[in-house]
Amino acid sequence: METWRAATLTGRVVRLEPLRRDHLGDLVAASRDERVWAWLPVARPDAAGMRAWLEDALARAAAGLDIPFATVSQMTGRAIGSTRYLALRPEHRSVEIGWTWLAPEAWGTGANVEAKLLQLGNAFEGWGCRRVEFKTDARNERSRGALEALGARFEGVHAKHMLVRGGESRDSAWYAILDDDWPSLRARLQARLAPSTASTSGR
Repeated sequence: METWRAATLTGRVVRLEPLRRDHLGDLVAASRDERVWAWLPVARPDAAGMRAWLEDALARAAAGLDIPFATVSQMTGRAIGSTRYLALRPEHRSVEIGWTWLAPEAWGTGANVEAKLLQLGNAFEGWGCRRVEFKTDARNERSRGALEALGARFEGVHAKHMLVRGGESRDSAWYAILDDDWPSLRARLQARLAPSTASTSGR
């Protein structure tokens, strides 16, 4: 069976580097704002908690379950967040993108749009995926709006899907992008990103 492997994905605003232990310091600094963790399945970690989070991500990567990345600013060279591939199903050519978070100062800079462009491009064009899926807390209007702006298809809500943050019940909204959609969505994302990359290149 085909194995999907981690590789650095490089854009003009950000690059996605396979997660490493030496990203820890930057990620601790990037994750301090409570807003980062408001809708993630775990509460905001302290430095020790972030180390445990990173070690868990690396363990899942070593087991072939996930492919986690540090999202690194091309301008500063510092990690400003993280994202990953999970639910890897090469036999079905399907994958999920999730565990995505960014420091608030990176919001609205094109970092998230370009990270998604890089991940989707790698999934569809590198791995030959037929489907890329996303899930988010059904109450997370910011995340759902971002997924809809990407052009992802809303596929419904799974009620009582998860227990998060120490036992809180979560309904999850599911979205997907299919290979049939990718050419038009890629052009849309590139157009959205153009002002951000122009600003970055003009610094």
